[in-house]
Amino acid sequence: MSKSFEQLKVSKSLLKTLEEIGFHEPTPIQQKAIPAIRSGLNIVGIAQTGTGKTAAYLIPLLMNIIKPEGDDPRIVVLVPTRELSIQVGEDIEELSANTTIRHAAVYGGIGWTKHADLITPGIDILVATPGRLRELYLNKVLSLKKVKVLVIDEADRMLDMGFMPQLRQLFEILPSKRQNLLFSATFNEKVELMAEEFLDHYQKIKVARSATPAELIKQEVYHVPNYRTKLNLIKYLFEDEESFNRIMIFVRTKDHAEAIFKVIKRKSEGEKRILHSNKGQNSRLNAIKAFKDGEIRILISTDVSARGIDASLVSHVINFDLPASYEDYVHRIGRTARAGNQGTAITLISPHQEWHMKRIEKLIRMEIPVKPIPEEVEIIETDFKEKQEQLQEIDRQRKIDDPTFQGAFHEKKKKNQKQTFTPKKNRLDSKKRRRR
Repeated sequence: MSKSFEQLKVSKSLLKTLEEIGFHEPTPIQQKAIPAIRSGLNIVGIAQTGTGKTAAYLIPLLMNIIKPEGDDPRIVVLVPTRELSIQVGEDIEELSANTTIRHAAVYGGIGWTKHADLITPGIDILVATPGRLRELYLNKVLSLKKVKVLVIDEADRMLDMGFMPQLRQLFEILPSKRQNLLFSATFNEKVELMAEEFLDHYQKIKVARSATPAELIKQEVYHVPNYRTKLNLIKYLFEDEESFNRIMIFVRTKDHAEAIFKVIKRKSEGEKRILHSNKGQNSRLNAIKAFKDGEIRILISTDVSARGIDASLVSHVINFDLPASYEDYVHRIGRTARAGNQGTAITLISPHQEWHMKRIEKLIRMEIPVKPIPEEVEIIETDFKEKQEQLQEIDRQRKIDDPTFQGAFHEKKKKNQKQTFTPKKNRLDSKKRRRR
């Protein structure tokens, strides 16, 4: 049976704030996490993207600290990227609107002295990327002696990005007596080992099976023969501006992002921007803000750049390329169907990607419906180079499934070798004859 925020004993000032921002009833992760966090337990929360996990830890923490106290932070929230740092900072700003709690979000990419100016007047909650937090500490900008609660948000992503050494260094600095809250979209082996290493005793809260997409996401797959046909398909889909009104396109590489941008810019209406790590920080943050505010229709992004984008009205996520990590598929499609809204995730699959798609379906424990390519879409013949690359990748996949498989390319090469092989003695005789 679901509980209301009142039944979870959320304070009156926070109830007013929640009503003002449109949070009318708690999500499953909030129902379970709020009382557990308030009681002081160490928590490992497993919740998929878009389920309200940030508010699940911020609401009880804001209730626990009540008012400003001292100059040093009492709560530290560690996040993997600058975008997520800014996003969590904005969430704190929103939820603490009727309080006097002081907070700041800090991250790499700009001079640390600017962040020092935010912290020096005194702070209660600090959101930070690991590198920037350590940098501020080493430069004696802040003390971490008063930290009572440490939150590690998106722990799986933190580990994927190689932050474990930095986290170990920070854990040595932080007070040993503290409450630890670890949130992750997945509970893979690395996250489990991390929890065992740093949390003496913890309560595991799991509101969905690991790597399960949000229920309100409609997922679709198109089998598309090649790159150019993929471009033709998305150009056709985007002609429906009413349905496709706010779109995120995910690509594997920055080059792909640039190429797709050029094609879409010529063929579709509405402003569009690219978001990837080559862009300057101000450019990236401005693009995210414009996208969240509905000022731009299409955002093309690589996986790393998209972390922390919380735009509740994304109509469609397009997987132009599959992600390098299968679990990133869940993170990608979680950009839509947020905050109780519905959304559609469309994945374009070339022949050499079908093998990977089957493994994603196994991970999320569901089969995704396949849609036929509309008749209006021009299907381009696959050029020789792309065809060869596809066949080589399919060969590689078959060798993984069956180590004894030699591969079509191997067989062809072997056959050609037999036809052209000439014994060394005969080759020398031929040379002598030609000289004569």
